[in-house]
Amino acid sequence: MECLLGSVIFLFLLPFTLYFLLSKCTKNNSNMIKLPPGPSPLPFIGNLHQLGKKPHKSLAKLAEIHGPLMTLKLGQVTTIVASSPYMAKQILQTHDHDLSNRTIPDAVTVHDHHNYSMTFFPVSPLWRDLRKICSNQLFSNKTLEESKEIRLQKLQELLNDISQSSLVNEAIDIGNMAFKTSINILSNTIYSLDLVESAGSVGDFKELVVNIMEECGKPNIVDLFPALRMFDPQGIKARTSASAGKILDIFQRLVDERLKLREVQGFDTNNDMLSNLLNIAQDNSQEMNIAKIPHVSLTLFVAGTDTISSTIEWAMAELLKNENIMSKAKQELEQIIGKGKPVEESDIAKLPYLQAIIKETFRLHPPVPFLIPRKANENVEIGGYTIPKDAQIWVNVWAIGRSSSVWENASLFSPERFLKSEIDIKGHNFELTPFGAGRRICPGLLLATKELYLMLGSLINCFNWIFEDETKIDDMNMEDKFGITLAKAQPLRVIPEKVCN
Repeated sequence: MECLLGSVIFLFLLPFTLYFLLSKCTKNNSNMIKLPPGPSPLPFIGNLHQLGKKPHKSLAKLAEIHGPLMTLKLGQVTTIVASSPYMAKQILQTHDHDLSNRTIPDAVTVHDHHNYSMTFFPVSPLWRDLRKICSNQLFSNKTLEESKEIRLQKLQELLNDISQSSLVNEAIDIGNMAFKTSINILSNTIYSLDLVESAGSVGDFKELVVNIMEECGKPNIVDLFPALRMFDPQGIKARTSASAGKILDIFQRLVDERLKLREVQGFDTNNDMLSNLLNIAQDNSQEMNIAKIPHVSLTLFVAGTDTISSTIEWAMAELLKNENIMSKAKQELEQIIGKGKPVEESDIAKLPYLQAIIKETFRLHPPVPFLIPRKANENVEIGGYTIPKDAQIWVNVWAIGRSSSVWENASLFSPERFLKSEIDIKGHNFELTPFGAGRRICPGLLLATKELYLMLGSLINCFNWIFEDETKIDDMNMEDKFGITLAKAQPLRVIPEKVCN
């Protein structure tokens, strides 16, 4: 019994001892460089207690005190937070070469996903090849033009579903409907099928994706104290493994089915991304093998579905709150394409107010409030301060979008601010970088924006919207829920009323 008790005490004290020794080394090293200012850390936990449940908001407040480039100590991890367009530019563009790698959360290592994911791969020849494959096979202008009919078909299916609900005054969940459309656009482009039908209901698949985004977005004690990694004390890795495993199993089954079909037929009649990836893999390519395909799919679906649906949901919520803006959007659509008609891709360039609404939604409700954290490869000097090697770096795009020093009437939803502005969302203007910038910019930017314009424009032009249960506009919950994506805390449910054209 005494031996057992001694072992327990040893295991309990080991992480603390390791932390003490490591913090001594870190302190000696940090005395030699000038870190950006920041709040004083507490022993052992550092500034962890100051993150709260909504770190994007708490760190925005701390930046008002300590400045746009701020140092936090989160357990053993030195974290640098950028909260201004200038500092964002320094990190995402000026020093992109030395700040392009990723910190890898423990949750992402489930099923060895970090070894296959383009998002978390270090910048390397293999990363470049993988990104090139995805860009050429899915996101190139040529590929997007060829897949245009898929997007129009899935948009029409969305509108048909909503029309059916309008006949019986049934409220719909805007986020779920947008999620179903975005996931089926992707799944038809990659696998030539509707994935939500293969995986069950849209709610089931969305729950898996949202679980992954929420778990990977939570502060995880093992990322801050690596000595605890073997214990998974918060259960984050276990829950992420379960959700990611179910999605990977779906993709693996689809790959296996296609391989059997190829074997039986001797050829592949599908002209989709899976067919192209299998061709590359079967040529013994080092850039792509069959084992990577489910992981590539997981990366694309997690990044390209929840972000789209949450943006549509936030945009619709803001429009319903602001009747004057909704009226202007309807007027533009009616004048350009005709009342009650769905938006087509050729219409997008002629709809500046719709484009401004999307930009304004990105400003106030960026899908990923901190972008994906970066990691310093070397010591980097910015503004007289040093970002130390191996520090993780957060760009708080939520704080930048809400800053009164950057935006006039920053808390006001006002698409008009973009009508005479050249600010875009393509990574050139650091006041607005919802897709990131530099070599790590989201490769799916063009596809994502096409989906957003098509869906949002058609929802505005084809339907009027009424709150269910006599909910008043002022009663609408506009709180957010923190994760990798910034979701709406309370789903937006409204009753559609079809517009006659």
